[in-house]
Amino acid sequence: MRAPFDTFATRGPNVATLLTVLLTLAACGTTPQKPASHNVPLPSGGKVKMPVRQDPTLPALPAAGSGRGGYYKDDGPGDNPPANLRDVPDAEVRNEPYSTRSNRPYVVFGKTYTPITDNEPFKQKGTGTWYGKKFHGQRTSSGEIYDMYKMTAAHPTLPIPSYARVTSIDSGEQVIVRINDRGPFHATRVIDVSYTAALKLGFLGKGSHQVVVERLLPADIDAILAARAAPKPVPSVVAISIDTPVETGAVVQPEVSTQMPPVDATVAMPAPAALASGFYLQLGAYSRADNAESGRSRLAPYAAALGTLGVVQAGNLFRLYGGPFSSRAEAARAAANLPESTGIKPIVIER
Repeated sequence: MRAPFDTFATRGPNVATLLTVLLTLAACGTTPQKPASHNVPLPSGGKVKMPVRQDPTLPALPAAGSGRGGYYKDDGPGDNPPANLRDVPDAEVRNEPYSTRSNRPYVVFGKTYTPITDNEPFKQKGTGTWYGKKFHGQRTSSGEIYDMYKMTAAHPTLPIPSYARVTSIDSGEQVIVRINDRGPFHATRVIDVSYTAALKLGFLGKGSHQVVVERLLPADIDAILAARAAPKPVPSVVAISIDTPVETGAVVQPEVSTQMPPVDATVAMPAPAALASGFYLQLGAYSRADNAESGRSRLAPYAAALGTLGVVQAGNLFRLYGGPFSSRAEAARAAANLPESTGIKPIVIER
């Protein structure tokens, strides 16, 4: 089980003094240094551990155990994080049975937590935090070994194992993580994500962000896996021609009943020869063109926020898209602003 992080705080020795000492040491020797944290002597006779970053794209963080940064106890970043962590893909979703042992009610700090074991939708807003080196390599509540460089998370009540979509309200970034541990146990904190998930969500350096946590139900996972396994055909016909990419890895939305007459496929326009690049929201995928058109009509009042709405046929499916957006964060913000009353769960895709 994981305890929550405190937000980073500025504490410890004078930074200018530390930099002066570091420069002096660098000038006094030519022996190559190993890529690890250094113990730097201070004028007072003490030592402080300064981190060495192997990847310059990662935020500079106080080393674990340095007494700086406001980490929980001696937690913090690893000394030598792997390269290209920003390119780590989301957790690979799959449906699997819940652990009997990990989903029993339990008590922490006098409070009883009852894990969710039904298939009801779950959406939660609150503070997201991250945990790292202190727990890296230790066994999680699921029995798996915690790896701070994978896309996992701890949650007090979501099923173990399960998957959740986490969206940072501050950055607009979005990831899918595997729930394999318990925590945090704090009234305002809703999830502890791994080091890499926090990096991709944009709050590694701050220690926390306001996030939205949404559980992926078994039906959502089935739809993702089915769409991912389907061949990616070249679109030949569109019900409404727009410059929108075809994406096979998005969730198939339920079909919407309509009283509108079916779209005559014989008058559908050919797909454009060149498709615009950018980020889009998939707003639905339908087996019938008339249902896709009905979905587009229902969302027309939100077109100012969703961008150009259109339907692209890919194989036997008609996909409804909105966009394009200049960045993934902009698309995620547009998705977050779509009223829940629409019943739509947008998926951000990139072409």
